Amino acid sequence: MKNILKTCIVDDDSIYQFTMVKTLESTKLPLEIMVFSDGEEAIDFMLDNLDQDSVFPDVIFLDIDMPVMDGFQFMEEYVKIKPRVGKKITIYMVSSSLDPVDIERAKRISAISDYIVKPIGLGRLKTIIERLLAERKE
Repeated sequence: MKNILKTCIVDDDSIYQFTMVKTLESTKLPLEIMVFSDGEEAIDFMLDNLDQDSVFPDVIFLDIDMPVMDGFQFMEEYVKIKPRVGKKITIYMVSSSLDPVDIERAKRISAISDYIVKPIGLGRLKTIIERLLAERKE
């Protein structure tokens, strides 16, 4: 459905996952939320569904520091499959890291829209979601 924003959280911290889901739900905006515990789970989901763009998220909130496959490794794999993905996916790198090296590395990846330092406040999250929903109506 065009009026529901498919929102994806990729983060290994179960408390953060819970908090993000509750915060997103509290916006009362039309969302469908999916959660993955590491980059590999998220990439595997995308690879398994390359022929079904409708199940892909519209926006991904991606952590950097995760076991198995971290956020930067996810982005390396995503960039490879991006030409085969039939929809625009907005990706935010979300991390507690204030390390300028991480921030600069994320900014150099054109598929990343922005780098956000955790935690993401309700106001900022709502603004992001509202903007993405408005872009889809244009």
